[in-house]
Amino acid sequence: VGHCHPDIVKAAHEQNQLLNTNSRYLHDNLVDYAERLSKTLPEKLCIFYFLNSGSEANDLALRLARQYTKHEDVIVLDHAYHGHLTSLIDISPYKFRNLEGQKEWVHVAPVPDTYRGLYREDHEDSVTAYADEVKNIIEHAHKGGRKIAAFFVESLPSVGGQIIPPAGYFQKVAEHVHKAGGVFIADEIQVGFGRVGKHFWAFQLQGEDFIPDIVTMGKPIGNGHPLACVATTKEIAEAFAATGVEYFNTFGGNPVSCAIGLAVLDVIEKEDLQAHATEVGNFLMKILKEQQIKHPIIGDVRGCGLFIGVDLIKDQVE
Repeated sequence: VGHCHPDIVKAAHEQNQLLNTNSRYLHDNLVDYAERLSKTLPEKLCIFYFLNSGSEANDLALRLARQYTKHEDVIVLDHAYHGHLTSLIDISPYKFRNLEGQKEWVHVAPVPDTYRGLYREDHEDSVTAYADEVKNIIEHAHKGGRKIAAFFVESLPSVGGQIIPPAGYFQKVAEHVHKAGGVFIADEIQVGFGRVGKHFWAFQLQGEDFIPDIVTMGKPIGNGHPLACVATTKEIAEAFAATGVEYFNTFGGNPVSCAIGLAVLDVIEKEDLQAHATEVGNFLMKILKEQQIKHPIIGDVRGCGLFIGVDLIKDQVE
C-alpha cells in the first residue's frame, strides 16, 4: 500500500504506545484480524496461524500437510522458490539445483507455461496435458513406495517467469493430489492481497470452484512489517493439534502486527487498490503490447493486474 503509508504508521505507533506482548497473552487484535482476514477467503479456510515471515508460513504449511496426510513427499513446479529455511530450499528447484540437489521425497513437475513450456497455446488441451504430468509423477512415486503429502505451488509462479497457469489446471491437479491422499497448498506470499486486481487472491483466477486446502501469506500482508499467515481447514488444523505438541510462535500474531495487518486491509479497501491494480496493470499491458508489435525481441507479454511478465527472445519460432 506504499512506503510509510500514514494509516499503517499510525496503527503501529498507537498500538506500540499501548501494549505489545507475545501471543501467549490474549488480545482482541488477534481475533479481530483473523475474523477480518477470513472474510476475504472461502468459508472452508477458517483456521489461521500467524507468523513472522513467508518462509515461516511455508514451513508450517509443510508440517500441517505431513501431519494431516501422514505422508512425506512433496510435488513442486520447476524453477519454484518457496523460502530460505532448509525445509523450503529442499522444495525450491530454483535453489537446490545449485546446492545439494534434489531430495528423494521431492518431485518436480513442469511449469504450466503455455508460451515456453512443454505444451503451448497451440496444444489441443494444455490444461489436461500439464495436469497429467503431475498424475504421472504421483503414479511413479507410488510405484517406488512413496506417498504424496502435498502439491506446493505459487498461485502464479513468479521466480519461474511470471507465469499465468491456464484456468482449470489447479482443479485437475487437485483432483489427482486428493486421490493420492495429499493436499493442495497455494503460496500467495508474492501474489495475494489484491495484486491481480480482479480477485483478492491469485488462486481465484482458476475459478470459483477451486479452493486450496492451505493458503500461505507474507510480504504485502504487513506492508513491510514482519507478518505472515497460514490459513487452512478445521480438519487439517485438528489433525495438527492432535499431536499434543501445540503450535507456538512468540511474536506471531502480536498486537502490533495484527494492528498493522488490520490497517493494511483498511487501506486496500478504502483506496480501492484492487481496482487500481487492474487499471494500472491494463495500462502497462497495453503499452507493452504496443512495444511487442514494434520489437521482435519481445516474444510474449502476459499478466494480470500488477503481476506482469515480458519474455525477451532470440528467435520467434523456437
